[in-house]
Amino acid sequence: MELVVFDLDGTLLNRDSEISAYTSETLQLLSAQDIAYTVATGRTLHGARAILDGHRFQLPQAYKNGVMIWHPDTRRYSSGATLTPDELHNVVSACIRERLTPFVFTLDDDQGSTVYHTPLLSELERELIRAISVEQHDRVRPLDELPADATVTHVNAIGASGAINAVLHSVAEEPHLVAYSGAAFEGDQWRWLDVHHSDASKGGAIETMKALLGIERVICFGDSDNDLSMFATADESYAPANANDTIKSAATAVIGHHDEEGIARFLRQRFALGAP
Repeated sequence: MELVVFDLDGTLLNRDSEISAYTSETLQLLSAQDIAYTVATGRTLHGARAILDGHRFQLPQAYKNGVMIWHPDTRRYSSGATLTPDELHNVVSACIRERLTPFVFTLDDDQGSTVYHTPLLSELERELIRAISVEQHDRVRPLDELPADATVTHVNAIGASGAINAVLHSVAEEPHLVAYSGAAFEGDQWRWLDVHHSDASKGGAIETMKALLGIERVICFGDSDNDLSMFATADESYAPANANDTIKSAATAVIGHHDEEGIARFLRQRFALGAP
């Protein structure tokens, strides 16, 4: 049995962060042939739920780069390695030094998530709150209310490239942390940052899902550095034409651009799903 695993942004989704009608139809064709598929994304469940609803994503799904696996059947998370208080302190301090607001994500006992943050410093950070769909929830708290025993899954930030790069440099000195960054918008002026424990990754999440589902082979799709661990684990890995050069070099092959439904067109050929 094979499992198809999709990254979302820059891969399965188009430039409007949507699953196009053609891609949606392709997913229906996969489902009709009992071809298993799921997602491994840097997004939170809240940030992906509206996009995935109605597209038959029924298997376990990896969120925040493998930090958490969501089980739709039980509606519960399983979590990978989390940040220690010292690690969290160092990441938060690095963000504050660079005048970035750290967004600290926790996993609560009831499977919900509370996000703690210092005072917002820019409209860009207020947009991040909206983008990760937390303003509509009541679980947003000041960072000074973070419980000492909180389960911290990851830390996000967004800001100017220089500030983000400085935090990346600081995190690189932490032996058990990993940080990813990418363009927040077109161009390189503004970047996002995602920091989590090095033992949690998309690759590790895929290994877990293989064991849970009895999967023998994995075919995956991704476009950024946070997909490298997934590529290393998969039997076949494909990068869209818009992917960065590192991912392209690690891929089994480079296929069509994400905004030209490259993944969907490849799947139709790969699995003989009908007209390309």
